[in-house]
Amino acid sequence: MMKIPADKSTFAVYIGNRGFFPASLLMDAREEMGSVLKKLGHETIFMDASLTRHGAVETPAEGEMFAAFLKDNEDKIDGVILTLPNFGDENGAVAALKNAGVPIFVHAYPDDMDKMSPKLRRDAFCGKLSIMDVFYQNDIKFTALKPHTVSPQSEKFAEGIAYFDSVCRTAKSLKKMVVGAIGARTSAFKTVRIDELALQRNGITMETFDMSDVFARVKSLKDSETSVKEKIDVLNSYSNCAGIPQESFYNLAKVGVVLDTLVEECKLDAIAVRCWIEIQQQLGISPCLLLSEMNNRGIIASCEVDVGNAVAMYALSNASGNVSTCLDWNNNYGDDENKCILFHCGPVPQSMMVGQGLVTTHSILDNAPGIVSSFGCNTGRIKPTRFTFASMMTDSGRLKFYLGEGTITGDPIPADFFGCAGVAEISNLQKVLLHIGRQGHRHHVSLTPGYYALAVREALEYYLGYDVTMPQ
Repeated sequence: MMKIPADKSTFAVYIGNRGFFPASLLMDAREEMGSVLKKLGHETIFMDASLTRHGAVETPAEGEMFAAFLKDNEDKIDGVILTLPNFGDENGAVAALKNAGVPIFVHAYPDDMDKMSPKLRRDAFCGKLSIMDVFYQNDIKFTALKPHTVSPQSEKFAEGIAYFDSVCRTAKSLKKMVVGAIGARTSAFKTVRIDELALQRNGITMETFDMSDVFARVKSLKDSETSVKEKIDVLNSYSNCAGIPQESFYNLAKVGVVLDTLVEECKLDAIAVRCWIEIQQQLGISPCLLLSEMNNRGIIASCEVDVGNAVAMYALSNASGNVSTCLDWNNNYGDDENKCILFHCGPVPQSMMVGQGLVTTHSILDNAPGIVSSFGCNTGRIKPTRFTFASMMTDSGRLKFYLGEGTITGDPIPADFFGCAGVAEISNLQKVLLHIGRQGHRHHVSLTPGYYALAVREALEYYLGYDVTMPQ
């Protein structure tokens, strides 16, 4: 099962060289980069120091050695850090990295004003520009950040590595993603249509499952089975389930077992579930609590068969290393044009909520014909946090995302407001909403805690070639 990425990216470290600079700069850079990156939580892989002068690269021939080293370690590497302790030779860099297949971070050491003699100065400031120039000429994609030169010991370097880590994890996550559509799209929601071929051509495989299979699997499970009892224990400890009737609780647990089984059997990275109205009519439940608990475990689960937002959630979770959720753009918040209420019936992970949720019936769907009660909505409130938001759709064979950032405030919501909700404050919200409507985006939006929009944009737009807008 997919988990929230606990491990940070593993980097191959490329050390650039120009031969008439002192060898001591290469030795020091190799030791310093390995030490600093380890302190920042990253595994590093260096080319054998005996192959070239301290394992650095200058000539195209040495670059080919580094390219072979990358190929031998391609299953271990999430990104390359190209560090320039001196000017660095651009021809060797092109030979080494033209087929890297992962994001590349170009870093240059700063000169010290008291070390500017010919024997001591680095000139990496100029060398970085030359590297970026020839990479542009050869269509080699790279990440470069401010300031232009930075000491690996500085806080700015740590911030840059954190940003690059998010870029690497996001880009990697969507290259071989598998998303499961559990049930057909609800006929009333043409808003979640998706182009399966467009996904596949961008490395995302969509597997489909019929709800009849889910119901058949549920009926085959006995109340006494260990997996069902264990799921009941999990749900009881996860949320306040005191009001759930016994039959409904067992049906919830069985659906939870089935969803976990499908994820495991088909190696799914995310699921999008048909959450109404057959499941309420036939099983007397709503699966919101199950999706909430899965999301809290880092198993991406969107509702209403919104595959596009399942993909967006997966990208956001990989960028942040944290949970994500899918919500409705749902209500205005009085007359404040930069605030709105984001809501759903209960798939919000517990770690994003104020306290433990309360499991209730679905007070909206229970008004529909054929439904008596449908327990399973995990109601509560979203706790205040900064967040990054995103959504994805397919259009004319392209993957189209929008991105932005905002804050869940502590503003009150009426006590009788059903579901799990929070007040979101987003700058230029009215502009964002107009963009969403005019571009045909969904009524759903995905969130993850923290600010990661720029890193996600670089990964999606620059490295993966998707269409990305930031309408704020």
